[in-house]
Amino acid sequence: MKSLALALAALVLAAPAARSQEISPDPFQWLEDIDTPKSMAWVEKQNARTAERLEKDPRYAAFHQEALAIFTAQDRIPTPHFRAGGVDNFWQDGAHVHGLWRHASLSSYRSAAPQWETLLDLDALSKTEGKNWIWKGATCLKPDERLCLVSLSNGGSDAVEVREFDTVAKRFVDGGFQFADGKQNVEWVDRDTLLADREWTPGEVTASGYGYVVKLVGRAGAPREVYRGTETDVSAQGVVLRGAGGRADAVMIRRGVTFFENEFYLVGDKPSIGAPTRIPLPLKAEYQDYVAGQAVFTLQEAWHGFGAGALIAYDLATLKRDPAAAQPTLVFQPGPRQAIQSVAATRDRLAVDLLEDVKGALDVYAYAGGRWTAKRLPLPKDANVVLVDAAGDSDQLFANVEGFLEPTALWLADTASGRAAKLKQLPARFDASKDVVEQFWATSTDGTKIPYFLVRPKAMKADGSTPTIVYGYGGFELAKPPIYLPEMGKIWLERGGAYVIANIRGGGEFGPAWHQSVMREKRQLAFDDFAAVAKDLIARGITSPHHLGIYGRSNGGVLTSVSITQHPELFNAAVIESPLIDMLRYNHLSAGASWVGEYGDPDKPEDRAFIEKYSAYQNLKPGVKYPEAYITTNTRDDRVHPGHARKFAARLEAMGIPYLYYEQTFGGHANDADPELNARRWARHYVYLAQKLMD
Repeated sequence: MKSLALALAALVLAAPAARSQEISPDPFQWLEDIDTPKSMAWVEKQNARTAERLEKDPRYAAFHQEALAIFTAQDRIPTPHFRAGGVDNFWQDGAHVHGLWRHASLSSYRSAAPQWETLLDLDALSKTEGKNWIWKGATCLKPDERLCLVSLSNGGSDAVEVREFDTVAKRFVDGGFQFADGKQNVEWVDRDTLLADREWTPGEVTASGYGYVVKLVGRAGAPREVYRGTETDVSAQGVVLRGAGGRADAVMIRRGVTFFENEFYLVGDKPSIGAPTRIPLPLKAEYQDYVAGQAVFTLQEAWHGFGAGALIAYDLATLKRDPAAAQPTLVFQPGPRQAIQSVAATRDRLAVDLLEDVKGALDVYAYAGGRWTAKRLPLPKDANVVLVDAAGDSDQLFANVEGFLEPTALWLADTASGRAAKLKQLPARFDASKDVVEQFWATSTDGTKIPYFLVRPKAMKADGSTPTIVYGYGGFELAKPPIYLPEMGKIWLERGGAYVIANIRGGGEFGPAWHQSVMREKRQLAFDDFAAVAKDLIARGITSPHHLGIYGRSNGGVLTSVSITQHPELFNAAVIESPLIDMLRYNHLSAGASWVGEYGDPDKPEDRAFIEKYSAYQNLKPGVKYPEAYITTNTRDDRVHPGHARKFAARLEAMGIPYLYYEQTFGGHANDADPELNARRWARHYVYLAQKLMD
């Protein structure tokens, strides 16, 4: 979800051939021009009005302090990443707003008070360089992992600057590798060679804003092109298959034909990089990892006897000799109530993070004698399991285990022995003793059963009076299992509210079929699923329209904006954050062109015909009483263009429909670059929801 902002243009949207009436120009398209004085003056006026309403509410100060205490607490679990025989962590708190990249030995990390060694202080770097540096991660050269490629974003956008950093000297390498700000991927091949895809010359990007040319970059000499895709692709990316001792066993290219369709090519190994050779895979396949000489992929469609969702592997040596003769082996075929969340390789094992009826498990696979064998790690049941990181120089991994009412616990597991132990646990951030979690199933318009989780007070009366927030996403095969949300528990549950996750179609809760059943022309079913959950909550007496609110961000912004236009009678509040809303222009805004596979192409009459039936921006109607929505976004979001949120608010204003609008000025699509600003963000969210659902 990336791209460049559009310049101001007076564009008349082309009407489908089947329609006889011309579509009028968009009167608010000027708001797509992100930084013009006119646009920013509009933003400032909106922000002032919303801040007056929400930040002057007597509850705001308490909500802000509660959220800030959570986001800056010193007893949070430091998220670990294996490196150089120890653990790296990136840490932000009230004293380190931009954050510290730091390192500890594994034995020290296991203790209650790890001894951290600071590698890079981003607050000091930002002050020295006059930039607003936001951490975007580091890629380190195996096996010793001393040299790292550090990615920094100025303001939090997806575009990053990449610099070579020496973790022993604790400084950037003089004359080392460096790439100017841009949307790019850079990987080590060896100490003196990188594999990179980026905008090498101005304008050399796809319509989605990604690079499509992959080059080898040495410390000396000009970069050497190894693969060139086309402007109509989504992207092209280089991948290094790294074997024992950090050796680069092969260089592979992932050509993103669409967001969900890929071609994979082997281009040899350095220095014998040659012509690309296609790996025999269907288009709907995705690379996962490389272990024991096996390149592992997932299939999003049935192929050659494997079912959709299957995890398969190719022997790399066989692929190199004769790709046409290579035969994949099955690692794992998920059942109808299972889905793969993520896959990661340790030194000798493959870890597969699963959902089973939207609850987590972690299986470990070993490869020997041409076949894969599995064992399940002994982790808590009826909880969500998240694979945090896997070591490349051992068979250890970190995993988080959490639930709605169970604070996140960090487990350290040895995949070779199958042993696992709880290492750390987050202290309870709210009183969960008065709440209970239930799973229900609603019936959608086509008869499909839709699961949802309800977190509610044990003492709730079934009289429709409980203030309830329903969260939904429903896209891109992203599942939404149980999660511990400290700020939600402290600010909302402790004050008597209820919280719902609706596992609607479009997500990955039950594998590719659950996602693909609502793509493109079938999208309306996802909206129907969400409405079915809302109606089920009302029918059970859990809540009522006056006390029912919804929250969604990004693709969830499509869901929430459509929900209030199609079912204004069901809801009294809607937080619409970092949203896509104008679905007839989304493919021309930022990274929108990459999502045509998900939604369809509104520039094609046959696709426009089904998109315009639901696009909230075009379906607002005068005289309808809509819930007062709270629309919020980020100026520096270069993934989902802020124009979506801006234009929707402007149209509501022009139609005399009540709304609130707030736009943060930095932080990017993630919206969490600064813990102080994040605390203010959630305080505003919950003040709005309390005003609408509790007052």
